[in-house]
Amino acid sequence: MDADEIEEEEFGFSRNYFLAKEVGSSRKKSARKLSEIDLVDEEELREVAANIEPKHEKEVNDLINSYKSLYSEWLFVLRCGFALLMYGFGSKKALIEDFATRSLTEYSVVVVNGYLQSINLKQVVITLAELLWDQLKLRKKTTSGNPSKSQQPFNPKSMDDLLAFLDKPDIGDECFVCIIVHNIDGPGVRDSDSQQCLASIAACSHVRMVASIDHVNAPLLWDKKMVHTQFNWYWCHVPTFAPYKVEAMFFPFILAHGGTAQSVKTASIVLQSLTPNAQNVFKVLAEHQLAHSDEEGMPINNLYTTCRERFLVSSQVTLNSHLTEFKDHELIKTKRNSDGQDCLCIPLTNEALQKLIAEII
Repeated sequence: MDADEIEEEEFGFSRNYFLAKEVGSSRKKSARKLSEIDLVDEEELREVAANIEPKHEKEVNDLINSYKSLYSEWLFVLRCGFALLMYGFGSKKALIEDFATRSLTEYSVVVVNGYLQSINLKQVVITLAELLWDQLKLRKKTTSGNPSKSQQPFNPKSMDDLLAFLDKPDIGDECFVCIIVHNIDGPGVRDSDSQQCLASIAACSHVRMVASIDHVNAPLLWDKKMVHTQFNWYWCHVPTFAPYKVEAMFFPFILAHGGTAQSVKTASIVLQSLTPNAQNVFKVLAEHQLAHSDEEGMPINNLYTTCRERFLVSSQVTLNSHLTEFKDHELIKTKRNSDGQDCLCIPLTNEALQKLIAEII
């Protein structure tokens, strides 16, 4: 093939390319918009989704059960100072919690649900430090025969003190607390500050972390130092192919309007993950709102007095910790009434609130 033929062939290719682009751009474009789509009610859509018959249920259960033979290996890895990172398609929530129930019975465990919209990591660190302190007191009581009355060696208000205590070098290597983070790449902990805080927690010598990821780009959340020095991941490929039932509960359907039943169900799941005292404090607030629907909310002082009389809280600090948790999960809102008092209200209708109370009793 001579030079003229090659040039002619290249010219023909270029001409066909631009002709194709012109034809493609001249096609009629759709004028339809997403706002014109007739959206169904979210309650109906979720009801239909819940009634979808699961497929290959036996195979999924057999696959999850097959991972139980790895529990002893995972426990050994944790004792060696590594953190477990579960990845693979399918919900790993039930698998991780089963592992904790069967293999971590000797240790205190804190569960963080990263699929929630907001997480109070400061409260998580306080809880870990208190659990470790309780372990140390119990160990001293067992060895000496007398309960230890020494004061906590950390300031609950200082994050640095809490982390320093969890990383204290003069505590036995076998004394540690565990933190489980479902969906460490979830919306509640996806920002860089939360990831750095979780990395600092995992780096503490008396903390062991078990976490799961689901997004293919989740490792982009961490830099080299976080992966190899702080988290110190031991990667576990455990595809379960189980449906994301609980995790998906907190994500709105794109083609649906919000529904009352969904709000109740979401709030119910959040409340069930809290302590009984926290649930009872929320119930006091809900009952007051139903009985005084014409008011702007329940004053914080009145809530404290009622909860104190019912022995639900021992101090204002305890009540504030419950309220912080409620606010983080968007269960309550604060507003100032006409008298200038800070009042609390639950952003649900009376009908939804009655259903919620019935579910948490």
